[in-house]
Amino acid sequence: MRYDVIIVGAGVVGCAVARELSRYRLDVLLMDKECEAGFGTSKANSGIIHAGHHGDPATLKGRLEWEGNQAWDRLADELGFGFERIGELTVAFDDDDRRTLSELEAQGRDKGVTGLERWDAERVRREEPALSEEIVEALFAPTAGVVNPYEACFTLAENAHANGVVTSFEDPVISIDRIDDGFRVHGRNGTVDGRFVVNAAGLFADEIAAMVGLDGPTIRARKGEEYLLDKRLQGYVKRLIFPSPTPTSKGVLIIPTYDGTLMVGPTAHWALKDDLTTTAEGAAEVFEKVRRLAPGISERDCIAEFAGLRAVAEGEDFVVGPTAVPGFVQAAGIQSPGLTAAPALAEMVVEALKDEGLALQADPEFDPRLAPPVRFATASAEEQAALVASDPGYGRIVCRCEIVTEGEVVDAIERGARTLDGLKFRTRAGMGRCQGGFCTWRCMELLSSEADMPVPAVTKRGGGSWVVLPREEAGRGH
Repeated sequence: MRYDVIIVGAGVVGCAVARELSRYRLDVLLMDKECEAGFGTSKANSGIIHAGHHGDPATLKGRLEWEGNQAWDRLADELGFGFERIGELTVAFDDDDRRTLSELEAQGRDKGVTGLERWDAERVRREEPALSEEIVEALFAPTAGVVNPYEACFTLAENAHANGVVTSFEDPVISIDRIDDGFRVHGRNGTVDGRFVVNAAGLFADEIAAMVGLDGPTIRARKGEEYLLDKRLQGYVKRLIFPSPTPTSKGVLIIPTYDGTLMVGPTAHWALKDDLTTTAEGAAEVFEKVRRLAPGISERDCIAEFAGLRAVAEGEDFVVGPTAVPGFVQAAGIQSPGLTAAPALAEMVVEALKDEGLALQADPEFDPRLAPPVRFATASAEEQAALVASDPGYGRIVCRCEIVTEGEVVDAIERGARTLDGLKFRTRAGMGRCQGGFCTWRCMELLSSEADMPVPAVTKRGGGSWVVLPREEAGRGH
């Protein structure tokens, strides 16, 4: 098969590029080494849509931050994922921090960020009483928001697929040959040709670039550990809480997630590209810094922990655009605020492809909308009754902690979930206090029956992340 464009990497940027290209009459392939979209860096994202004033406008990150921020209302409306502008506070503990707030405020105003306000200590305590009394001032930015990042990624991919983009998962790129008028991409699932290649391979973008003879960008992994807190703390703080930032990190944050739980983190330390461990040292660092912001938060409230790896290019900026290899376009080094900037990054990549010679003919059949998934827990009593009347599956609870029904799990499988994590990220089954202790087996049964796979073939996140062994294997003492 020959495609107009092959996108390597189905994280949020790759999926956003795929959806943007699906507006046109093109043959597009989106491929990824993971078993589902967003299962690399995007899966462990903090879910923050940055307000727009953090990034230095002299950098590509800084320029695209505000532009991307403005696109999320439209995307959420079209695709039906969770998004809310809850605002953020960047807090100051001393005069040095105050000077940083002044710099951020001026930077934001220069970029056109709206609604920025300075709050004195009295207002900070009135608006967010759980915050430390040592805070002397804060910069409020109402344009900041929170999004369900994996849901956004899934829906971008789903909408792109509905508009004609072909997807190929568990399909790592083995090698790429340069051929007349394009590239020959050898993947695990076979060989395909494409006129253009978009390198959105995250941590491994340097390896993909090397396959076509490019020397760079060099990609390093910066690990961030995050800690999810019990839902009883919902509302403890209402806004995103940032400390005064450093040159390399926005610091350890308090994040009221879209789904209501609090999350704290991340750390920021160099790591190997496969190091997703959480550590006692990371937890100690996070909770020590969080307690400075909000003394009442305790590690005893933690119900889950995870680590994500950010793809950092040399120079710390995004690497986006054409290269010395005609037809090969980079979307590499996408670290924070990559999620925020993703819609703007997608448009920039498509413009680069156009400049490289890709003809863009609008597809009149492009449909930007998806029907939002059912959320039984947040439906009214009348809506819940109607759902159960339409399908008894909505009357059977699978996940007690998050009140997720069988009907929702089946819907998620029909929309592409093939793993326990795929179900968890689409429905929240397994995200509550018991962390899947109650619902895992029923989710596995439903995946087996609805996706036509034996129970031992069901995995947590693909690959070797099996949960149970076949009976004959278990009997051998494995």
